[in-house]
Amino acid sequence: MADQYKNFIDGQWLTARSAKTFENRNPANRDDLIGLFPASSAEDVDAAVLAAKRAFSAWRLVPAPKRGELLYRVGELLRKYKEEIARGMTREMGKVLKETRGDVQEGIDTAFYVAGEGRRLFGETTPAELPNKFAMSVRMPVGVCALITPWNFPMAIPTWKMFPALLCGNTVVLKPAEDTPHTAARLIEILTEAGIPPGVVNLLHGSGEEVGAALVRHPGVQLVSFTGSAAVGREIASACGQNLKRVSLELGGKNAQIVMEDADLELAVEGALWGAFGTTGQRCTATSRLVVHRDVAKTMTDALVARAEKIKIGDGLDESVDMGPLINQPAREKVLRYTDIGRQEGARLRIGGGLHDAGVCAKGYFFQPTIFDQVKPNMRIAQEEIFGPVLSIIEVKSFEEAVEVLNSTPYGLSSSIYTKDVGRAFQAMRDIEAGITYINGPTIGAEVHLPFGGVKDTGNGHREAGTRVYDIFTEWKSIYVDYSGKLQKAQIDNAE
Repeated sequence: MADQYKNFIDGQWLTARSAKTFENRNPANRDDLIGLFPASSAEDVDAAVLAAKRAFSAWRLVPAPKRGELLYRVGELLRKYKEEIARGMTREMGKVLKETRGDVQEGIDTAFYVAGEGRRLFGETTPAELPNKFAMSVRMPVGVCALITPWNFPMAIPTWKMFPALLCGNTVVLKPAEDTPHTAARLIEILTEAGIPPGVVNLLHGSGEEVGAALVRHPGVQLVSFTGSAAVGREIASACGQNLKRVSLELGGKNAQIVMEDADLELAVEGALWGAFGTTGQRCTATSRLVVHRDVAKTMTDALVARAEKIKIGDGLDESVDMGPLINQPAREKVLRYTDIGRQEGARLRIGGGLHDAGVCAKGYFFQPTIFDQVKPNMRIAQEEIFGPVLSIIEVKSFEEAVEVLNSTPYGLSSSIYTKDVGRAFQAMRDIEAGITYINGPTIGAEVHLPFGGVKDTGNGHREAGTRVYDIFTEWKSIYVDYSGKLQKAQIDNAE
């Protein structure tokens, strides 16, 4: 009998109003049924938003340092249950244990970092232009926040959004991806163990088409924070714009690593392997393009192919495995389709390009590490987000051409350059169009105390993590205190 899970609304675990459910299965083994989760509807959305709205009136009045203390307790509990959560996450979404442990650690780091911000939600004071008058600005909570999160970082991304939202005095409704509902449920259990009041955090399982869309359009939701594809992001932005609703979008990437002729090639190979095939290429920051100077292109490519051949593929619960499965069958079909596109466009397939379904991998969604060379910058495999273990190698003749190629996609999330020339490094920092740039490091590996986000089609300008995230989850209020005892007319020409 499969385990039955529920929504969490107003402090209670509840079945969906429709009583319908959906399955959550292990992508490394389709026979492994993790559980049945509620297929929620607009009725459930109404109930969750109403609960969050009621809870907001009291939660916003809890002093921010006290809200921070609660989040600190959440961090301690996440640390206590780290291994258990990581193993459940690997079973649920496939990435290897060392990566799911890192995913949980990001949640821990975020909890402790955000907890400290409870005493640093700084506003500003400034001199007033009139005598006997005081002026300042302060942060105010927004209200009910809908958090719609993806499956590839099922603990890190929800905590990146939720913890700052809660610290600022907002209440939330979390809608996790259908592929990773179990990790989200475990996070809510930990929040309740830490003592979160009823209604402050609510959890709804279900599809984006039904639950996500209803949340985005619900009049009781003041803010939507979404991480996912650019196509869906545009739809959400349009819906929120029609209702003048705040929206934060973290969308796709087509990230490139530049390797110049003076680079440490061994280090560059390590970075490209980790960037391209970590999380089976299923990161918005994954290295999907390698832009290499022609003087070292052959050496670099041959070394990458040799290393990729040694990647061990399998169930991520096996500590010896390097790369797990793709998340589901549609994802595997998409990656396979793009490898066919690459061949048709004239790129040369150096390794991989097909399913990995032998032996213990027969019942999972595994795919071979795939490398193309002789790729042109305008090919679809060099322009469109694939979200799988596919690396496209593009040769260039100069640093200037490398930067031009890197900037030539619609996206601008993460970027990287390997060089020993400090001048080139600083030029790259200045000229690369991306929200994140690494020098002599791969395109993946963000830290929670720095802003995270990108430019162009990667989002709508907001940044998660760091201190910039509070600009998403707060409104600014300007306050004037006139203690002169008389009417002083501001914005009137008082100049003599």
